[in-house]
Amino acid sequence: MHMIEAVVKPYAIDKIKAKLSELGIFGCTAIECKGFGKQKGHTERYRGARIDVGFVPKVLLKIAVKSEDMDKAIDAITSSARTGSVGDGKLFVYSLTKVVRVRTGEEDNDAL
Repeated sequence: MHMIEAVVKPYAIDKIKAKLSELGIFGCTAIECKGFGKQKGHTERYRGARIDVGFVPKVLLKIAVKSEDMDKAIDAITSSARTGSVGDGKLFVYSLTKVVRVRTGEEDNDAL
């Protein structure tokens, strides 16, 4: 089992959710956040003045997947979020040692 954390642009989440659903991956947590990377924020105009905005709105998606679904999930996320522009996002993948469904007590793959 693996946890995929994807930091993406907010408008990409509906497309990502649809592609993951097609694969049979239904659990996902979305957290609104702000951040910056190579784009180093962006500039906006307010009442004619240019203002540097240091953090860009993003969404952090947390998706637990079975090991056999990991590569398909990564492909679905990257193909849905990719525009080819700076700031498309990043994915982080790490192993899960234990998953428990609180309601039923199911564990590991059965809990996903």
